[in-house]
Amino acid sequence: LGIPFSESEVQNSLMIERRIHLPESNGRRDLPLVRQHQTPEGIVTDVFVPIEHDGKFIGTLAIGINPNPTVVASSGLTRDVTIAVFVSIWVMVILGAVFNALQITKPIKELLSGVKNIASGNFKQRIDLPLGGELGELIGSFNEMAEKLEIFEEQNIDELTAEKAKLETLISTIADGAVLIDNNLQIVLVNPNARRFFGWDHLDLDGANVLHVLPGSVSAELTRPLYQVAAGKLDGEEFRITLNHPAQRTVRILITNVLDPIKENVRAIAMTVQDITREVELNEAKSHFISNVSHELRTPLFNIKSFIETLHEYGDELTKEERSEFLDTANRETDRLTRLVNDVLDLSKLESSHTYLFDAVELDRSIEQTLRTYQLNAKDKGIELCQDIEPDLPSVLGNYDLILQVLANLVGNALKFTKADGKVTIRAYRAAVTGEAADEIVSPVVRVEIVDTGIGIDPEDCAAIFDRFFRVENRVHTLEGTGLGLSIVQNIIEKHHSQVHITSEVGVGTTFWFDLAIYQLRPEPIENPQLLAVNVDS
Repeated sequence: LGIPFSESEVQNSLMIERRIHLPESNGRRDLPLVRQHQTPEGIVTDVFVPIEHDGKFIGTLAIGINPNPTVVASSGLTRDVTIAVFVSIWVMVILGAVFNALQITKPIKELLSGVKNIASGNFKQRIDLPLGGELGELIGSFNEMAEKLEIFEEQNIDELTAEKAKLETLISTIADGAVLIDNNLQIVLVNPNARRFFGWDHLDLDGANVLHVLPGSVSAELTRPLYQVAAGKLDGEEFRITLNHPAQRTVRILITNVLDPIKENVRAIAMTVQDITREVELNEAKSHFISNVSHELRTPLFNIKSFIETLHEYGDELTKEERSEFLDTANRETDRLTRLVNDVLDLSKLESSHTYLFDAVELDRSIEQTLRTYQLNAKDKGIELCQDIEPDLPSVLGNYDLILQVLANLVGNALKFTKADGKVTIRAYRAAVTGEAADEIVSPVVRVEIVDTGIGIDPEDCAAIFDRFFRVENRVHTLEGTGLGLSIVQNIIEKHHSQVHITSEVGVGTTFWFDLAIYQLRPEPIENPQLLAVNVDS
């Protein structure tokens, strides 16, 4: 065998080929046997080592060592060459790794960092490496893509800014309150009306949780629905809530989900707030009006029906006086029913968009006609009915029939609540209405007063005297009147751009008064005389 070991059949100088002769004693010795002999390549030293196992001789290991300097030198050279080749290979691997890191890994890291910046929205990212080949083309393509994305972003930002400005302008100008909320119930956008409804005028609401800034009653009502809408379990819902701060009002709140373009996921929640205070008041007034009208109509109808049925069934058993009394009662109830229907129709007409013609009205003529109408009634009750009109009183701007109806209602009420030996007076005189400054005269007017010495009205009743179906006579346990007369008076006076006032003291009497603008001829023709009126602050 040779060194290095090889099973090759090719012979070389390192191979040793000879027959080994064992010692005569079959190599059975306690110590290794060493001997030398001459060969063509030089002296060879043989070493014989006996091999035993469990005390049994197995064989002999024979080793021949050639001390030829040429062979030893060749073996050393082979060893050194082998080590040098091995070291050179590892040096080349390390140098290749360093080159790879410098030429390939660094550009890849730069590209990875640039992609991350682009993904985060930084479209100004660029890579500046002086590389050629495929890596250079890749870096150039990356920079070109980033530049196009930056231009596209700028265009989108301009468009989005313009659209956002339009949306904010639209939302800020609508009459309803509008609040846009994200999925985490944080406020994204709120318009001025919503701020006014909820008292948010001085609050910074950007990113605030809507449930933390809503009034307590609203937050308690909307907490569960808002979470359900944000989770996609509810499309929307409507609520009617009464707010007490900053002002007493009733609002209708609509919450609706805002879906993504594919209509699958909830992107935001829109909350619309509508002020329905006036609507609620009108509905309540309408219901109250219908209820009162029904009640007022039912009472005289029931009385008429009762007396007529009594006359029909027991007419022969009643005396002539009883029959006359029943018929008289039915007649009075019929008159009462007629007055109620007429008053309701008058009030409905006054509150409608019906237009009245305003022209010059002579108040002394209207007052005289009213006095003639109620003169007999006042005489029967023992009440003095008189007038106190300033001489040469100018004409006023108004509607003759409406003013006559006002005087009739006020004088009729005065006679109703004035006892015998009392007095009812109609006064009319010039007056001047001043503005904010006491010495500033705005316009001359004619003031009309209806003064009586009747039972008077409590201060608590004066505040509600002009309400529909409110009757002072209920306080004195009578059932006369419809409770609509003063409401009609108020509406008529408001048609004349004025107000009716009351001054009363219990046991002393009551005074109703109002102002009417003095009629003035205009040098130019009026295009629509039906709308002619003078606005006077009373």
